[in-house]
Amino acid sequence: MASLSSAISNPGHILSPNALAHDVKPKKICYSQCHAFFLPPHRSTTCRMGFVSGLERKKTLKSQIFASVTDTPVNTSPEKVQLPKGDTWSVHKFGGTCMGSSERIKNVAKIVLSDDSERKFIVVSAMSKVTDMMYDLIYKAQSRDDSYLSALDAVLEKHRSTAFDLLDGDELGSFLAQLNHDISNLKAMLRAIYIAGHATESFTDFVVGHGELWSAQMLSCVVRKNGVDCNWMDTREVLIVNPTSSNQVDPDFKESEERLEKWYSKNPSKTIVATGFIASTPQNIPTTLKRDGSDFSAAIMGALFKARQVTIWTDVDGVYSADPRKVSEAVILKTLSYQEAWEMSYFGANVLHPRTIIPVMQYDIPIIIRNVFNLAVPGTKICRSTEDEDGQGLESFVKGFATIDNLAIVNVEGTGMAGVPGTASAIFSAVKDVGANVIMISQASSEHSVCFAVPEKEVNAVSELLQSRFREALNAGRLSQVQVIPNCSILAAVGQKMASTPGVSATLFNALAKANINVRAIAQGCSEYNITVVVKREDCIRALRAVHSRFYLSRTTIAMGIIGPGLIGGTLLDQLRDQTATLKEEFNIDLRVMGITGSRTMLLSEAGIDLSRWKELQKEKGVVADMEKFVQHIHGNHFIPNTVLVDCTADSSIASHYYDWLRKGIHVVTPNKKANSGPLDQYLKLRALQRQSYTHYFYEATVGAGLPIINTLQGLLETGDKILRIEGIFSGTLSYIFNNFIGRRTFSEVVAEAKQAGYTEPDPRDDLSGTDVCRKVIILARESGLKLELSDIPVESLVPEPLKDSASAEEFMQKLPQFDHDLAKKRQIAEDAGQVLRYVGVVDMVNQEGAVKLQTYKNDHPFAQLSGADNIIAFTTTRYKDQPLIVRGPGAGAEVTAGGVFSDILRLASYLGAPS
Repeated sequence: MASLSSAISNPGHILSPNALAHDVKPKKICYSQCHAFFLPPHRSTTCRMGFVSGLERKKTLKSQIFASVTDTPVNTSPEKVQLPKGDTWSVHKFGGTCMGSSERIKNVAKIVLSDDSERKFIVVSAMSKVTDMMYDLIYKAQSRDDSYLSALDAVLEKHRSTAFDLLDGDELGSFLAQLNHDISNLKAMLRAIYIAGHATESFTDFVVGHGELWSAQMLSCVVRKNGVDCNWMDTREVLIVNPTSSNQVDPDFKESEERLEKWYSKNPSKTIVATGFIASTPQNIPTTLKRDGSDFSAAIMGALFKARQVTIWTDVDGVYSADPRKVSEAVILKTLSYQEAWEMSYFGANVLHPRTIIPVMQYDIPIIIRNVFNLAVPGTKICRSTEDEDGQGLESFVKGFATIDNLAIVNVEGTGMAGVPGTASAIFSAVKDVGANVIMISQASSEHSVCFAVPEKEVNAVSELLQSRFREALNAGRLSQVQVIPNCSILAAVGQKMASTPGVSATLFNALAKANINVRAIAQGCSEYNITVVVKREDCIRALRAVHSRFYLSRTTIAMGIIGPGLIGGTLLDQLRDQTATLKEEFNIDLRVMGITGSRTMLLSEAGIDLSRWKELQKEKGVVADMEKFVQHIHGNHFIPNTVLVDCTADSSIASHYYDWLRKGIHVVTPNKKANSGPLDQYLKLRALQRQSYTHYFYEATVGAGLPIINTLQGLLETGDKILRIEGIFSGTLSYIFNNFIGRRTFSEVVAEAKQAGYTEPDPRDDLSGTDVCRKVIILARESGLKLELSDIPVESLVPEPLKDSASAEEFMQKLPQFDHDLAKKRQIAEDAGQVLRYVGVVDMVNQEGAVKLQTYKNDHPFAQLSGADNIIAFTTTRYKDQPLIVRGPGAGAEVTAGGVFSDILRLASYLGAPS
């Protein structure tokens, strides 16, 4: 038995299967190119790895010996094939989940075949769970658990059944023969481990690497089955690494590049399927790249090929802003910089292992994280810089959040530490001796204390050794304590744009304070790419949700302030009341009305007003209205970073605040026409600010109530259409009046009817003057690019000149019948010509002018077909020249106007994060 143990410890002498079976003296056998794995260093051999009996050895000496890999056809031509490098290559890596079954392997093959890159290099992991099964074989064998044999049979059956599903003919026969040969050799090796009772790291690496060999062979067969020339690569022949510790290796790029060129000269192909995870040492001993090694393999090969990109295929849609299992509102990040991905992966985010990023950074090769089961999603791109690529950048300087649980803080403090060189060195030397991993370090500038985080399972050993090393300093009082704070978690905020951006730390800590989270320790590197805080373990998820809410829920959570709860504002509040729950549940939009203010009274709330009883609450809890305090209250809620003020008034003094609100980052939604039709210089200043910032200003309801007039116009302009003319009936009141000014009815009679029905303002002169229509014309003219003032628009007023100065609306209505004959005459002329009268606004882009006037239209014209108080607007453009684009519908009334405002609020919710 001693000889068996020696054989396992010294792989240069290995038992043959026959020797293992009969417990006889071990024989010397031949292995792979990886000669140092099995033979003494001074020996060399070119044969391939395998366990063979003495009888088999005689046969295989005459030919090439192989076991765990198949022979790849080689080019025997003396002319060397050059390895092409550069953008013609794309590298794909498919993990175990992607290769989990025959159907999934077929799907992987489809993805490979659909890639239109000139050359493709595909790195694959073992099938799902196979690596764990292989490690389990080792564990059972060295534990002398006989079930390792049945476990090995399960491995065989998993791959046999998969091969039968995928392959046929010679490919199937060849693969099964190789599989059975490999399993036979593994059985012999596991028997040796079983007898010896332990396995070296080299033996373990050799055993567990078989899963990748089998999956690579099967996928290459499937690709060839689809008519594409494809070779497969055992990366142990190419990829050379130097082990630096039990769980880390460093690639030897120079040697690997030479071996790759040699391999390619013998096996040229435009599609190569390679094994992930496994490699060799400089002594040709098989090894692995440890956990997550397949990603590392892909990155190394991408660097060797200088590929266009490396795509890591997984079972998630990309990199999330936080762990979606802890934060349901986490979002997919479109882009990450190398540094951001590095930081997030270090702090436990399910991105990539930090070392995966190192090889590709040198050549600026982007890494794409994609979901193999959801090809419609573009995934996350990891590249040099995301400065101009990620639309989320200015909205949220923090890209993502990651946490590490089950940590403890070790705090070493004492006055004797200050100014004493070597104290920190002594502390961390002790930590190194224990073999503990330091996650985070924080030291006060006074040097009075230093604290660091280590995994909780290692903290007792660290604490005991520190107590021992510093016993003299502790007894003398130079150190006051070595304190252990258990049950801790680390929360890290990561973002490249955090660097040199004032206020990010303040925002982060303010969010934690709002959530009543106590911070135990803080660390930030001078690169400013991450801010790390230590919190209690029980507070970790709450802290994560609080900071994520502050930086990311802002895309769907909006703090609202309603200004003017009159007819339109009150109707809007009722609509919000009826729809808020549905928006939250079905569309993930959380609209919280934090305040309502009128001209005299305002109602404020910290959590959101109960809209089912806002009128009662306003009477019960209302305070004196103060616009400055109102805005501060709405915008000062840092837990909900997005703020919108909805101005439902027609007050020019309220409109004058828009610029300051937008500059402070407050969004504005309004049906108030005064800002967009006011002085031109103020309008231009407002729009310039809007375009330069990520703050939104929506005003759809200023022109057509609930009709999509502004949105339609913007859509035409943004898509390159040229506006020639905009003509329309913009007043619901005047539409109603002229739709009913027919037959023998007098104009004053119809105006009185409209007033009685509530279509007019309390003083009908406000409608009949044409000023409201003029403001709408100015808004559309400016939106189209004309720089006009209100005074530039000629307006044909319907208010008789002698009645403009009437003392009251009642007096005006009493005297209006005296002037009926003027409009009756115009109506008669129009009727005689087969026409109707309509009061319209016109924007003439050809002549750079606008007008508001009473105009006649033929009876078959769309403007003549209106009924009720409908509005109608016709856009004549280069695309819609012969047949204008018509928008028609209700243009007046509290319900439709409030609906238009509500629509803008929802548009804001969907637009957050992109400039308007």
